Amino acid sequence: MVNEMHPKLEEPVSPKDWTSGIERPMSLLEHIPEDPEPLVELGSQHIVSVRQLNQDKMAQLFRLAALYETTPSLYQPPLTGKILISAFYEPSTRTRLSFESAWHRLGGDIMSITDPASTGIAKGESLRDVAEMFNNYGDLVVLRDNHNTAVYEMIDALRIPIINAGNGTDEHPTQAMADMYAIFKWRPELLYNDVPEEKKVNIGIIGVPSRMRTVRSLLLFLAMYPRGVKEVVIITSDEDEAFSEGQLEELESSGLKIRVSHELDGELPELDVVYINAIAWVGDSFETHGKSFKLGPDSPLKPGSIILHPLARGDELSTELDDTSHNWYFAQARGAVFIRMALLTTLSQRINQVMEASA
Repeated sequence: MVNEMHPKLEEPVSPKDWTSGIERPMSLLEHIPEDPEPLVELGSQHIVSVRQLNQDKMAQLFRLAALYETTPSLYQPPLTGKILISAFYEPSTRTRLSFESAWHRLGGDIMSITDPASTGIAKGESLRDVAEMFNNYGDLVVLRDNHNTAVYEMIDALRIPIINAGNGTDEHPTQAMADMYAIFKWRPELLYNDVPEEKKVNIGIIGVPSRMRTVRSLLLFLAMYPRGVKEVVIITSDEDEAFSEGQLEELESSGLKIRVSHELDGELPELDVVYINAIAWVGDSFETHGKSFKLGPDSPLKPGSIILHPLARGDELSTELDDTSHNWYFAQARGAVFIRMALLTTLSQRINQVMEASA
């Protein structure tokens, strides 16, 4: 019988089965032996920059994320009785809901702040004093602020861990964790330092590393795994401002090979991973970059290549690519919940509960 409201829907439509493709995180699990020590070392630490992490810590975070993604009923919620302070002083949908979903799935409770005008900051209260109050109210803070220095101003006064959920144009470490989690589910062999030449990948990043915190953090992670990357191509129209002072030198010192290009279609046939972003948060607003760079059904994408995007997207990424095998940006967003679950469990010093449950 034809549905009168939606005549094209002749049969009931069920939600998509997100368990399809479960072999991806399962494959990642199989590549990483369990070792709790790196995660124990992370317990109660602040996470404000990718620079605080290393391959061992990230491998175990990826492994725990894959465990959460593949076997959600395996564990007892480890954060029961814990309170998260979700302080988002800059607009956010995906990052805030991803963190809050992760915390709820782990059994914890949440206090949310989504408007600084509703806090003492509107009366001139310092971030240091806000941090002192947070110590009394919760067990962990997730902060997003449009100022580069905000998270650093809070650290000295905090006795509970804080996670940087995006600070101005500086960094967005957990978004980059989600990016790398997606890449390693796609190619688990890239985790290791002895990647055969034929398995190495070319990565194209459409964006401005000096202005985009997502790109800055992603590049720092790629610099942690340079032996699996043939080349990183930065595709931008802002060559003179592509990198901030010292940024390119730091990345190249790790062994990462980087070049800048102004062509998109000319690069696409050789790229295995295409990461595209168009938005940079600056101060109380945002900038749009690379309006001439767009991915669509006619783009000469390499067969088997994947597209990543931190979302929200504009017309730089066509919805016509959503139903193609290049679409890994939705899997990237889904995986963000599980990598944040792994990080939150770790920083809350509840890792042993999960390890025991999975033994």
